Amino acid sequence: MSRSRKTPEQLRSHRWLGVQDLRAFGHRSRMAQIGLEREEYAGKPIIAVVNTWSDIMHCHTHFRQRAEEVKRGVWQAGGVPLEMPAMALAEVMQKPTTMMYRNFLAMETEELLRSYPVDGCVLMGGCDKTTPALLMGAASMNLPAIFVPAGPMLSAHWRGQTLGSGSDVWKYWAELRAGNITQRDWDEIETSISRSPGTCMTMGTAATMMSVAEALGMTLPGASSIPAPDSNHPKMAAASGRRIVDMVWEDLRPRDVMTAAAFDNAATTLMAMGGSTNAIIHILAMAGRAGVPFGLDHFNALSARTPLLANVRPSGQKYLMEDFYYAGGLRALLAQLADLLTLEAVTVNGRTLGENITGAQVFDADVIRPRSQPLKAEGGLVVLRGNLAPDGAVLKTSAMDPRFNRHTGRALVFDDYNDMSARIDRDDLDCDADTVLVLRNAGPLGGPGMPEWGMLPIPQKLLKQGVRDMVRISDARMSGTSYGTCVLHVAPESAAGGPLALVRTGDAITLDVAARTLTLDVSAAELQARRAAWQAPAPRFARGYGMLLAQQMQQADKGCDFRFLEGTAPTADPEIH
Repeated sequence: MSRSRKTPEQLRSHRWLGVQDLRAFGHRSRMAQIGLEREEYAGKPIIAVVNTWSDIMHCHTHFRQRAEEVKRGVWQAGGVPLEMPAMALAEVMQKPTTMMYRNFLAMETEELLRSYPVDGCVLMGGCDKTTPALLMGAASMNLPAIFVPAGPMLSAHWRGQTLGSGSDVWKYWAELRAGNITQRDWDEIETSISRSPGTCMTMGTAATMMSVAEALGMTLPGASSIPAPDSNHPKMAAASGRRIVDMVWEDLRPRDVMTAAAFDNAATTLMAMGGSTNAIIHILAMAGRAGVPFGLDHFNALSARTPLLANVRPSGQKYLMEDFYYAGGLRALLAQLADLLTLEAVTVNGRTLGENITGAQVFDADVIRPRSQPLKAEGGLVVLRGNLAPDGAVLKTSAMDPRFNRHTGRALVFDDYNDMSARIDRDDLDCDADTVLVLRNAGPLGGPGMPEWGMLPIPQKLLKQGVRDMVRISDARMSGTSYGTCVLHVAPESAAGGPLALVRTGDAITLDVAARTLTLDVSAAELQARRAAWQAPAPRFARGYGMLLAQQMQQADKGCDFRFLEGTAPTADPEIH
C-alpha cells in the first residue's frame, strides 16, 4: 500500500522539540538530561513503548527484555524509543478483578500518548485485559500504533499428563473436592502448571485476544501465536519496533486498520477458535472506540457461518497453544477461513490480510482442522435472549455438555458470591443434576467490575455422584480457560434491576440453544409484583475510582466501557505554553 510520507516538520513531536522558543528550550534541555544529544532525536519519530511489565505481572516477566528488543528495532529504523510503563492488570492477582481496571488502562494509554511528545507507539500486552485496554486507548488517541503480544507460555506437564492453564485448575479442583485426588497431588499441580514466561497456554482470554488483535490487523503477521520463550519472539518484537517508525512516516493509524471489515474478521476468528466469551465484551468495547457499529446479535450471524477449527482446549479436545503454533499458528487458521474474511482489510505492516496469509500452511490437521472436518459446524459462542436476558447473554457452546442444549430445571439462587461459597458444599443443599444454579450481583456494578465467577462450582455432593456439568446462569464473566454450560453476561445485570434480580429458588428456567433463548418460566404479572418489591443495592463506593466506575460503566451488551470514553469525538492536542 502506497501512502504519502510525512516530513520531519509534520511530526507531532516537532511542536515540543523542533521549534525555537522558551518551552522548546526546556524540552530539549530535559532530553539532554536523559542522555540524548539533539542530533539523536531531531527530526526523528518519537516512539512510545507502552509496557505493561511489572514485578507482579507474571505473564509479562519477559517484557523487561522485550522492551529492549522493541527499542533496538526503533533505533535501527531511525526512530527514538521512549519506554513508558502502564498499569499491568495481572490476571488472578488483581482484585476484585482486572476487568474493573480495563478502562483505567485504556484511559491511561490514551492520555500517556496525548500528553507527551509522541509520534507513534508500540503497545506491549497480552495478559487478558491488557490487549483490549491498550487497543482501546490507542484507537481513541489514534496515533500510529502496533501491538506486540506477550505470547503463550510453554505447555505444562505433571506425572506424564499435559496440563492446561486454568482448565486443569478447575478440573483438578473439582476432583480434589470430590475426594479423587490428594492434597499432595494438588500441591504438585500448583507448582507444575505455570512453567515459563507468557500467558495461559489454553485458548483462554489472553490467547483469544492476542489472536483477535492479529485478525484485526494490529500486529505483524503470525505474531500472536509465538510462544513467549521462543527465539522468534524477540525477533518479532524488534521487527515491530522497526515497523512502527515507517507507520509514523506513512501516517497509518489504528482507525485506518480497525474498520468494520476488520472487526468482522476478528469476530469470525473468535468463532473459529472457540475462543473466550470475554472477547465478545472486548470486541464491543474496541469497536465503540473505533466508531464502528457492532451489535451483540451480529456475533450470532458470524457464528452461524463459521466452523470451529482450532482443536485447542477448552473448546478443543486435547491441544494447547504451543501445539497450535507448531501446527501453523493463526496465519494457517486464517488461510482456512479465507472465503469468510475480508481479505482486502489493511494491516499494520501496510499489506492486506489476504497478502499476509498467502502461502500459510497447516502442518497438523488435527490441531487446526480442515473445513471438511471441523470440531463443530458452527462457531463456539452464541448470544441468547429472552425474558431473563432481554439485552442478551453469552454461552460457550463449544465447551458445554450437549445434553443441555435444551434444558428446563429448577433454579437454586445465590444472592452473591459469598452466599454461594458458604452453601455450595453443604450436604443438605437442595439440588440435583438438573438444577439450574443462579448467581446474581456479580455483574459490572454488582461484582463490582464483573469478576470471573460465572463457572460456578458443582455442588460437592453432586461431584461425589459423578456430576461434572450443570446449567449455571449469572451476570458474571468466566475465564476463557473455563468450560461447562455457563450462561454469562446476563444483561441487564441484577444490581441494575435486571430480571435476574427477580429469580427465586424453585422457579423453572429453560435454556434453548437452538432457539438462542433463555426463559424464566414465571408469569409477567408475577414478575411485575416481584419488581415492585425489589430494592436496589446500596452503593459500594463513596469516592474514588470505584465511584467513577459505578457512575460510568455500561452493561455487558455494550462492552462495559465508560460512557464518557466511547466514540471518536476529537480531543485536541495540548497547547504548549
